[in-house]
Amino acid sequence: MQKPATSALPPDFDSRHFRTALGQFATGVTVVTTRLADGSFLGLTASSFNSVSLDPPLVLWSLGKRAQSLPVFSANSHYVINVLTAEQQVLAEQFASRSENRFEGVEFTLSRTGLPILKGASAWFECFNRSQYPEGDHVIFVGEVEQCAHGNAAPLIFHNGSFLP
Repeated sequence: MQKPATSALPPDFDSRHFRTALGQFATGVTVVTTRLADGSFLGLTASSFNSVSLDPPLVLWSLGKRAQSLPVFSANSHYVINVLTAEQQVLAEQFASRSENRFEGVEFTLSRTGLPILKGASAWFECFNRSQYPEGDHVIFVGEVEQCAHGNAAPLIFHNGSFLP
């Protein structure tokens, strides 16, 4: 009988090869929003969104450990995950930029906890920041969904390094 491995073998590929392989998996695109200590808003584009559990309602997303916004998202009690529609590629690009005011010209309403819900989002999830797990070069955030809503619009898709309508 073979003894179970206690750790993974070293990869036989480089990070570029791995990224290209991951790019073959089509994902939806989200904008995650929260509030800064001064009351202004923070938002970023994330495609690392997934469901975790129906009971309790849990979702996850991840953020790079070197992201400047990591301390804010780590410390805040809540955030909103906005699922973008096929018509919202401009928002995905705007919130992925290094612009200081990513909310410029963006229409939104406020959630129960006062966080931005982007107008026209296909769905949104207001989450309590339940837990965080540092793994590799990212932190995985698990959110407990307190409120959510959805429409019927087609989602924005990201595949092989490009947005698909």
